Amino acid sequence: MDEEYVFHYDNQGELRLDKFLVQKFPQFSRTKLQSFIQDGFVSVNRKTVFKGGFILDYGNEISISIPDIDQNILTPEEIPLDIIFENDDLIVVNKPAGMVVHPAAGHLSGTLVHAALHHSPKMEGIGGQHRPGIVHRLDKDTSGVILIAKNDKTHLLLQEQFKKRKIHKTYYAITDGIPPTPIGKIDAPIGRDSLQRKKMAIVSAQKGKQAVTDYRVIEKFEKNSLIAAYPLTGRTHQIRLHLAFLGCPIVGDTVYGHKRQPLGVKRQMLHAFRLEVCLPGETTSRSFEAPLPDDMKQLISMLEK
Repeated sequence: MDEEYVFHYDNQGELRLDKFLVQKFPQFSRTKLQSFIQDGFVSVNRKTVFKGGFILDYGNEISISIPDIDQNILTPEEIPLDIIFENDDLIVVNKPAGMVVHPAAGHLSGTLVHAALHHSPKMEGIGGQHRPGIVHRLDKDTSGVILIAKNDKTHLLLQEQFKKRKIHKTYYAITDGIPPTPIGKIDAPIGRDSLQRKKMAIVSAQKGKQAVTDYRVIEKFEKNSLIAAYPLTGRTHQIRLHLAFLGCPIVGDTVYGHKRQPLGVKRQMLHAFRLEVCLPGETTSRSFEAPLPDDMKQLISMLEK
């Protein structure tokens, strides 16, 4: 079970929420505590707060639930990996739909991290105790290209490229509906949903972070589209939310799209098709691709008929 702590801010001066929590929990890094905040585990005066920069005032009541993480969850597991590329620095994997990237509540085994640790045992501890090697994430039901670092140097290099938006990503999505234009840009800030902590939402610029996605219609069907999406930023659920905002939610996405799925799919039809990245020791980018999975190919064939 999660451990819950309650504190009262009794200082006269103002202080950021994340800095206050660092004082109370020195065993956690500031980044880790910020992740607890972003995931909705912290509230001020019984209202969930999602930003580490929230300013505390005298008399505020702060409560935090520390997620219970089993220390044995990182036992390597012999799970097959579809490896696109591998060298001494990283692994490029074609992640199947249904596989969770790293351990979390409700998913303490069978993740990509468990499989990667079995494949490359020396990776343990790279980039974080519970997410070794993980530089970026894909949703459980999103398939496609994902990078795993084998050493700290590579982990930092890849993180820096993501931060500076030097890594270019292409996703394929099958959507309900057809966009108003064959080529376009969606520029809509994203933040946590104020009512449901696990959901994201389109919010004002003051309440969220800039999020930009370019898109191109590859094929139009009677009521659906095959779309290539190019996220220029890396917000949680960005493509799913932006396409829904455009009026074309992804087929199978019951969170941001239709609750009922007449096409009978088992997951959101979103695939990380291509990723362009500069590898350690190299000066030009390489492109890695994962072919469309069978379920998306079958749906496209059905729509074409």
